[in-house]
Amino acid sequence: MASAEQLPGPEDLSDDEREAVETLLFRLADDEFVIAERYTEWQVRAPTLESDLALANIAQDELGHARLWYDLLQDFGPDEPDLIWERPAGEWRHSTLTELPFEEGDWADPILRSYLYDVAEEIRLEALVDSSYARIRDRVGKIQGEEDYHREHAENWLERLTEDDEGERRVQQALDRLLPYALTIFAPTDEDIEARIDELGLRTESLADMREEWLDTVVPYLEGLGLSVDEAELPEQYDTHHEGLELPDEIGRDQSHTDDWDDLWDEFTNTYRELDRTEATRIMKDPDEVA
Repeated sequence: MASAEQLPGPEDLSDDEREAVETLLFRLADDEFVIAERYTEWQVRAPTLESDLALANIAQDELGHARLWYDLLQDFGPDEPDLIWERPAGEWRHSTLTELPFEEGDWADPILRSYLYDVAEEIRLEALVDSSYARIRDRVGKIQGEEDYHREHAENWLERLTEDDEGERRVQQALDRLLPYALTIFAPTDEDIEARIDELGLRTESLADMREEWLDTVVPYLEGLGLSVDEAELPEQYDTHHEGLELPDEIGRDQSHTDDWDDLWDEFTNTYRELDRTEATRIMKDPDEVA
Protein backbone atom coordinates (compact mmCIF):
# COMPACT_ATOMS: atom_id res chain seq x y z
CA MET A 1 0.00 0.00 0.00
CA ALA A 2 1.48 3.33 -1.03
CA SER A 3 2.61 5.85 1.56
CA ALA A 4 -0.21 8.28 2.34
CA GLU A 5 -0.16 11.95 3.14
CA GLN A 6 0.00 12.67 6.86
CA LEU A 7 -3.33 13.67 8.34
CA PRO A 8 -3.77 16.72 10.57
CA GLY A 9 -4.72 16.66 14.25
CA PRO A 10 -8.27 15.84 15.36
CA GLU A 11 -9.54 19.42 15.26
CA ASP A 12 -8.53 19.85 11.58
CA LEU A 13 -9.85 16.59 10.11
CA SER A 14 -12.55 16.72 7.45
CA ASP A 15 -15.83 14.94 8.16
CA ASP A 16 -14.81 11.97 6.00
CA GLU A 17 -11.40 11.74 7.66
CA ARG A 18 -12.91 11.93 11.11
CA GLU A 19 -15.43 9.19 10.31
CA ALA A 20 -12.61 6.93 9.12
CA VAL A 21 -10.50 7.58 12.22
CA GLU A 22 -13.43 6.98 14.56
CA THR A 23 -14.41 3.75 12.82
CA LEU A 24 -10.88 2.38 13.11
CA LEU A 25 -10.57 3.41 16.76
CA PHE A 26 -13.87 1.78 17.72
CA ARG A 27 -12.70 -1.48 16.06
CA LEU A 28 -9.55 -1.42 18.15
CA ALA A 29 -10.95 -0.19 21.46
CA ASP A 30 -14.09 -2.31 21.60
CA ASP A 31 -12.19 -5.53 20.84
CA GLU A 32 -9.70 -4.89 23.62
CA PHE A 33 -12.28 -3.86 26.19
CA VAL A 34 -14.64 -6.78 25.60
CA ILE A 35 -12.00 -9.50 25.51
CA ALA A 36 -10.54 -8.10 28.74
CA GLU A 37 -13.98 -8.37 30.33
CA ARG A 38 -14.21 -12.02 29.27
CA TYR A 39 -10.69 -12.83 30.54
CA THR A 40 -11.60 -11.59 34.02
CA GLU A 41 -14.15 -14.41 34.28
CA TRP A 42 -11.24 -16.86 34.62
CA GLN A 43 -9.79 -15.25 37.73
CA VAL A 44 -9.07 -17.90 40.41
CA ARG A 45 -10.33 -20.56 38.00
CA ALA A 46 -7.21 -21.22 35.93
CA PRO A 47 -5.45 -24.57 36.43
CA THR A 48 -2.37 -23.10 38.15
CA LEU A 49 -1.59 -20.00 40.18
CA GLU A 50 0.93 -18.92 37.54
CA SER A 51 -1.62 -19.16 34.72
CA ASP A 52 -4.19 -17.35 36.86
CA LEU A 53 -1.80 -14.45 37.37
CA ALA A 54 -0.76 -14.48 33.71
CA LEU A 55 -4.33 -14.22 32.45
CA ALA A 56 -5.07 -11.49 35.00
CA ASN A 57 -2.09 -9.53 33.67
CA ILE A 58 -3.21 -10.07 30.08
CA ALA A 59 -6.71 -8.81 30.95
CA GLN A 60 -5.21 -5.74 32.60
CA ASP A 61 -3.03 -5.08 29.54
CA GLU A 62 -5.97 -5.35 27.16
CA LEU A 63 -8.09 -3.04 29.30
CA GLY A 64 -5.26 -0.50 29.33
CA HIS A 65 -4.94 -0.73 25.55
CA ALA A 66 -8.67 -0.19 25.14
CA ARG A 67 -8.43 2.98 27.21
CA LEU A 68 -5.57 4.25 25.06
CA TRP A 69 -7.83 3.98 22.01
CA TYR A 70 -10.91 5.34 23.78
CA ASP A 71 -8.80 8.31 24.86
CA LEU A 72 -8.27 9.18 21.18
CA LEU A 73 -12.01 8.99 20.58
CA GLN A 74 -12.45 11.57 23.31
CA ASP A 75 -10.63 14.02 21.02
CA PHE A 76 -13.93 14.22 19.13
CA GLY A 77 -16.12 15.16 22.07
CA PRO A 78 -17.49 12.10 23.90
CA ASP A 79 -16.25 11.35 27.39
CA GLU A 80 -15.53 7.95 28.92
CA PRO A 81 -19.11 7.27 30.13
CA ASP A 82 -20.40 8.07 26.64
CA LEU A 83 -17.97 5.60 25.11
CA ILE A 84 -18.28 2.75 27.59
CA TRP A 85 -20.73 2.83 30.48
CA GLU A 86 -23.61 4.69 28.81
CA ARG A 87 -23.23 3.44 25.23
CA PRO A 88 -26.14 1.14 24.30
CA ALA A 89 -25.21 -2.50 23.78
CA GLY A 90 -26.37 -2.34 20.16
CA GLU A 91 -23.83 0.32 19.26
CA TRP A 92 -20.67 -1.66 20.07
CA ARG A 93 -18.48 -2.81 17.14
CA HIS A 94 -16.22 -5.52 18.55
CA SER A 95 -15.60 -8.85 16.84
CA THR A 96 -18.00 -11.47 18.17
CA LEU A 97 -14.98 -13.67 19.00
CA THR A 98 -14.41 -11.42 22.00
CA GLU A 99 -17.96 -11.58 23.38
CA LEU A 100 -18.61 -15.32 23.30
CA PRO A 101 -18.85 -16.88 26.77
CA PHE A 102 -16.20 -19.42 27.63
CA GLU A 103 -17.10 -23.08 27.77
CA GLU A 104 -17.48 -23.66 31.49
CA GLY A 105 -14.39 -25.17 33.05
CA ASP A 106 -12.63 -25.66 29.71
CA TRP A 107 -9.17 -24.08 29.87
CA ALA A 108 -8.66 -24.86 26.18
CA ASP A 109 -11.20 -22.17 25.27
CA PRO A 110 -9.45 -19.06 26.71
CA ILE A 111 -6.06 -20.36 25.61
CA LEU A 112 -7.05 -20.98 21.99
CA ARG A 113 -9.08 -17.76 21.90
CA SER A 114 -6.08 -15.84 23.22
CA TYR A 115 -3.85 -17.34 20.53
CA LEU A 116 -6.26 -16.56 17.68
CA TYR A 117 -6.81 -13.02 18.96
CA ASP A 118 -3.20 -12.22 19.80
CA VAL A 119 -1.88 -13.24 16.38
CA ALA A 120 -4.49 -10.96 14.81
CA GLU A 121 -3.56 -8.19 17.25
CA GLU A 122 0.12 -8.43 16.30
CA ILE A 123 -0.73 -8.15 12.61
CA ARG A 124 -3.06 -5.19 12.91
CA LEU A 125 -0.75 -3.30 15.25
CA GLU A 126 2.07 -3.72 12.76
CA ALA A 127 -0.24 -2.21 10.12
CA LEU A 128 -0.59 0.87 12.34
CA VAL A 129 3.12 1.52 12.91
CA ASP A 130 3.27 3.89 9.93
CA SER A 131 -0.30 5.19 10.22
CA SER A 132 -0.90 8.56 8.60
CA TYR A 133 -2.61 9.70 11.81
CA ALA A 134 0.04 10.62 14.35
CA ARG A 135 -2.24 10.18 17.36
CA ILE A 136 -2.64 6.49 16.46
CA ARG A 137 0.99 6.04 15.47
CA ASP A 138 2.22 7.39 18.79
CA ARG A 139 0.28 4.76 20.79
CA VAL A 140 1.28 1.65 18.86
CA GLY A 141 4.75 1.17 20.30
CA LYS A 142 3.54 1.12 23.89
CA ILE A 143 0.87 -1.46 23.08
CA GLN A 144 3.22 -3.68 21.08
CA GLY A 145 5.67 -3.72 23.96
CA GLU A 146 3.00 -5.11 26.29
CA GLU A 147 1.65 -7.64 23.79
CA ASP A 148 4.86 -9.62 23.39
CA TYR A 149 4.21 -12.23 26.07
CA HIS A 150 0.48 -12.75 25.38
CA ARG A 151 1.05 -14.94 22.33
CA GLU A 152 3.94 -16.77 23.99
CA HIS A 153 1.72 -17.64 26.94
CA ALA A 154 -0.99 -19.01 24.63
CA GLU A 155 1.44 -21.02 22.50
CA ASN A 156 3.12 -22.58 25.54
CA TRP A 157 -0.25 -23.73 26.84
CA LEU A 158 -1.46 -24.97 23.45
CA GLU A 159 1.63 -27.12 23.09
CA ARG A 160 1.13 -28.44 26.61
CA LEU A 161 -2.58 -29.15 26.13
CA THR A 162 -2.10 -31.04 22.87
CA GLU A 163 0.49 -33.43 24.33
CA ASP A 164 -2.23 -35.99 25.17
CA ASP A 165 -5.36 -37.20 23.41
CA GLU A 166 -7.84 -35.67 25.82
CA GLY A 167 -6.20 -32.26 25.71
CA GLU A 168 -5.99 -32.37 21.93
CA ARG A 169 -9.69 -33.28 21.74
CA ARG A 170 -10.65 -30.29 23.87
CA VAL A 171 -8.51 -27.87 21.88
CA GLN A 172 -10.00 -29.25 18.65
CA GLN A 173 -13.51 -28.66 19.97
CA ALA A 174 -12.57 -25.08 20.87
CA LEU A 175 -11.08 -24.58 17.42
CA ASP A 176 -14.21 -25.86 15.68
CA ARG A 177 -16.31 -23.46 17.71
CA LEU A 178 -14.11 -20.35 17.67
CA LEU A 179 -12.38 -20.18 14.29
CA PRO A 180 -15.39 -18.87 12.30
CA TYR A 181 -15.85 -16.14 14.93
CA ALA A 182 -12.15 -15.29 14.82
CA LEU A 183 -12.56 -14.44 11.14
CA THR A 184 -14.90 -11.62 12.17
CA ILE A 185 -11.86 -9.72 13.45
CA PHE A 186 -11.18 -8.95 9.80
CA ALA A 187 -14.79 -8.30 8.78
CA PRO A 188 -15.55 -4.76 7.54
CA THR A 189 -17.57 -2.33 9.58
CA ASP A 190 -18.70 -0.61 6.39
CA GLU A 191 -17.15 -1.37 3.01
CA ASP A 192 -16.90 2.29 1.94
CA ILE A 193 -15.43 3.47 5.23
CA GLU A 194 -12.95 0.58 5.35
CA ALA A 195 -11.78 1.52 1.84
CA ARG A 196 -11.37 5.11 3.01
CA ILE A 197 -9.32 3.94 6.02
CA ASP A 198 -6.90 2.28 3.60
CA GLU A 199 -6.87 5.17 1.11
CA LEU A 200 -6.07 7.65 3.89
CA GLY A 201 -3.21 5.46 5.09
CA LEU A 202 -4.63 5.04 8.58
CA ARG A 203 -3.37 1.47 8.32
CA THR A 204 -0.88 0.10 5.80
CA GLU A 205 -2.57 -3.28 5.18
CA SER A 206 -6.14 -3.96 4.13
CA LEU A 207 -8.46 -6.23 6.09
CA ALA A 208 -8.20 -8.89 3.37
CA ASP A 209 -4.39 -8.80 3.40
CA MET A 210 -4.28 -8.99 7.20
CA ARG A 211 -6.71 -11.92 7.15
CA GLU A 212 -4.47 -13.78 4.71
CA GLU A 213 -1.40 -13.14 6.84
CA TRP A 214 -3.30 -14.34 9.89
CA LEU A 215 -4.38 -17.56 8.18
CA ASP A 216 -0.84 -18.07 6.89
CA THR A 217 0.30 -17.97 10.52
CA VAL A 218 -2.36 -19.77 12.53
CA VAL A 219 -3.27 -22.62 10.18
CA PRO A 220 0.22 -24.16 9.82
CA TYR A 221 0.89 -23.70 13.53
CA LEU A 222 -2.34 -25.38 14.61
CA GLU A 223 -1.97 -28.19 12.08
CA GLY A 224 1.55 -28.70 13.42
CA LEU A 225 -0.02 -29.47 16.80
CA GLY A 226 -2.14 -32.20 15.22
CA LEU A 227 -5.29 -30.12 14.95
CA SER A 228 -7.57 -30.02 11.92
CA VAL A 229 -8.69 -26.69 10.51
CA ASP A 230 -10.99 -28.54 8.10
CA GLU A 231 -13.36 -29.31 10.97
CA ALA A 232 -13.90 -25.58 11.54
CA GLU A 233 -15.97 -25.34 8.35
CA LEU A 234 -13.64 -23.06 6.46
CA PRO A 235 -14.81 -23.42 2.85
CA GLU A 236 -12.22 -24.49 0.31
CA GLN A 237 -9.74 -25.30 3.06
CA TYR A 238 -7.14 -23.76 3.18
CA ASP A 239 -7.48 -21.09 0.46
CA THR A 240 -6.53 -17.71 1.85
CA HIS A 241 -7.38 -16.00 -1.43
CA HIS A 242 -10.94 -17.23 -1.36
CA GLU A 243 -13.25 -14.21 -0.96
CA GLY A 244 -16.27 -16.15 0.23
CA LEU A 245 -15.08 -17.27 3.64
CA GLU A 246 -18.19 -18.02 5.66
CA LEU A 247 -18.79 -15.93 8.75
CA PRO A 248 -21.27 -16.45 11.57
CA ASP A 249 -24.59 -14.65 11.41
CA GLU A 250 -23.40 -12.31 14.17
CA ILE A 251 -20.28 -10.43 13.09
CA GLY A 252 -20.08 -7.62 15.62
CA ARG A 253 -18.46 -5.11 13.27
CA ASP A 254 -21.88 -4.37 11.78
CA GLN A 255 -23.36 -4.17 15.31
CA SER A 256 -24.97 -7.60 15.06
CA HIS A 257 -24.23 -9.57 18.22
CA THR A 258 -24.94 -12.87 19.92
CA ASP A 259 -27.53 -13.11 22.69
CA ASP A 260 -24.65 -13.50 25.14
CA TRP A 261 -23.46 -9.96 24.44
CA ASP A 262 -26.49 -8.37 26.09
CA ASP A 263 -25.79 -10.34 29.26
CA LEU A 264 -22.12 -9.34 29.31
CA TRP A 265 -22.91 -5.67 28.64
CA ASP A 266 -25.51 -5.67 31.39
CA GLU A 267 -23.02 -7.20 33.81
CA PHE A 268 -20.14 -4.75 33.30
CA THR A 269 -22.38 -1.66 33.24
CA ASN A 270 -24.55 -2.75 36.17
CA THR A 271 -22.54 -1.14 38.98
CA TYR A 272 -22.37 2.16 37.13
CA ARG A 273 -26.15 2.16 36.70
CA GLU A 274 -26.98 0.88 40.17
CA LEU A 275 -24.89 3.63 41.80
CA ASP A 276 -26.54 6.21 39.54
CA ARG A 277 -23.18 7.50 38.39
CA THR A 278 -22.60 10.17 35.77
CA GLU A 279 -18.85 9.69 35.50
CA ALA A 280 -16.37 6.89 35.98
CA THR A 281 -13.26 6.73 38.12
CA ARG A 282 -10.17 6.79 35.95
CA ILE A 283 -7.85 3.83 36.53
CA MET A 284 -5.01 5.23 34.43
CA LYS A 285 -3.66 8.70 33.68
CA ASP A 286 -4.50 10.46 30.46
CA PRO A 287 -1.63 9.41 28.18
CA ASP A 288 -1.33 13.01 27.01
CA GLU A 289 -0.81 14.37 30.53
CA VAL A 290 2.71 15.47 31.37
CA ALA A 291 4.10 13.27 34.13
